[in-house]
Amino acid sequence: MPQATELKAWSALQSHHDNVGRNFVLKEEFKKDPQRFEKFSKTFKNTADNSEILFDFSKNLINEDTIKALVAVAKEAGLEKLRDEMFAGEKINFTEDRAVLHVALRNVTSDPINVDGKDVMPGVNKELKHMEEFSEQIRSGEWKGYTGKPLTTIINIGIGGSDLGPVMVTEALKYYGAREQTLHFVSNIDGTHMAEALRDSDPETTLFLVASKTFTTAETVTNANSAKEWFLKKTDNKGDIAKHFVALSTNEAEVTKFGIDAKNMFGFESWVGGRYSVWSAIGLSVAIHIGFKNFHELLSGAHAMDMHFKNTPLEENIPVIAGLLSVWYSDFFGAQTHLVSPFDQYLHRFPAYLQQLSMESNGKAVSRDGKIVKYTTGPILFGEPATNAQHSFFQLVHQGTKLIPTDFIMAAESHNPIDNNKHQKMEKMSSRLRTHQPNYTNTRHSWVTDQLHPFLLKRLPL
Repeated sequence: MPQATELKAWSALQSHHDNVGRNFVLKEEFKKDPQRFEKFSKTFKNTADNSEILFDFSKNLINEDTIKALVAVAKEAGLEKLRDEMFAGEKINFTEDRAVLHVALRNVTSDPINVDGKDVMPGVNKELKHMEEFSEQIRSGEWKGYTGKPLTTIINIGIGGSDLGPVMVTEALKYYGAREQTLHFVSNIDGTHMAEALRDSDPETTLFLVASKTFTTAETVTNANSAKEWFLKKTDNKGDIAKHFVALSTNEAEVTKFGIDAKNMFGFESWVGGRYSVWSAIGLSVAIHIGFKNFHELLSGAHAMDMHFKNTPLEENIPVIAGLLSVWYSDFFGAQTHLVSPFDQYLHRFPAYLQQLSMESNGKAVSRDGKIVKYTTGPILFGEPATNAQHSFFQLVHQGTKLIPTDFIMAAESHNPIDNNKHQKMEKMSSRLRTHQPNYTNTRHSWVTDQLHPFLLKRLPL
């Protein structure tokens, strides 16, 4: 199997970079083509709720030939084949001989998806129904603790994908969250993390979600045992573990050994990777906090993007273009980092979630056939809300000597229009100064993402 650098399309892309990319001046490209924004922008139409997300790629160091050359690399590398095999349930995770089927978790149509000749959707839907019933029991107060009180403090104990995804989503969708709930996420093995979560918690009204597929993850089990000891001590051993602890796991033996009722175990299949697990039972904390109806809408929106990725030609495929731009900057411009900077405060944990999604996925040094790679497998991804970053590290981004490709993310409409939208107007003005983007105030229910090379920002035609 040839490496990417050995592909004919890669050589053509290298020639394109040498002839065009190396001398690319964004300001001049905007002068030459007044329609550049329209030409390099893509709008994702979310079929789940008819909303739109605008992706502005016009501030990148690309022209039409660049897109053609990048897509040619993707095609020669077999991206379309691997994509189709993933959706078909083929075992594209060849090292573990497993399918990669997080798309099944958000397949709200319930169209069959087969692994080894068996449709996985009945199992997925059964677990979703279990999550719906339990989350609504907690939210309504029907489920009560050992003294008969409703459970209003939720502590999720997990690490990695069992923590980062749920934290990100509950923060992003906090507007829809139950305000009477107190929600904690404990991941650090440092006892301080657990101690602070327990400090003001009442054992009579606290629910623990222990998230570990194997129920043997050292950090998670250690924290779970500490929580159990606290609970039993505070209740003089009268507390009912089964009413206050549930497991997001597939290891029934270890779960029941811990004291959790097997009926309160929420499982998921081996083809669910940790960094994608928020769409599975690992997202139970999300469903409890925002309600299962909203959780299902989250799945529906993700499914809509899955269908865009699956069915859209690569030249118009938004996630494909975004991924290829990362290759363009990392391997041809030598960029070592990728900054994601949302203006919306609800998305403040989104960069941390993307860190795992990108860097755990691409943290490889060998090819699929076991050879040392001859190219960069991925950049270091980092981020911070844009307004805060403006007053911290943006000085280096704007005026330093490093190439830092950046995604700005902005909400066209705020959930919190304080003082006649004064805050939102300042946010949009700040965003326009950074990205030279048009006024998007007429874009309904939209997010705007705009990737550019901040080092060249001073050369934009402001």
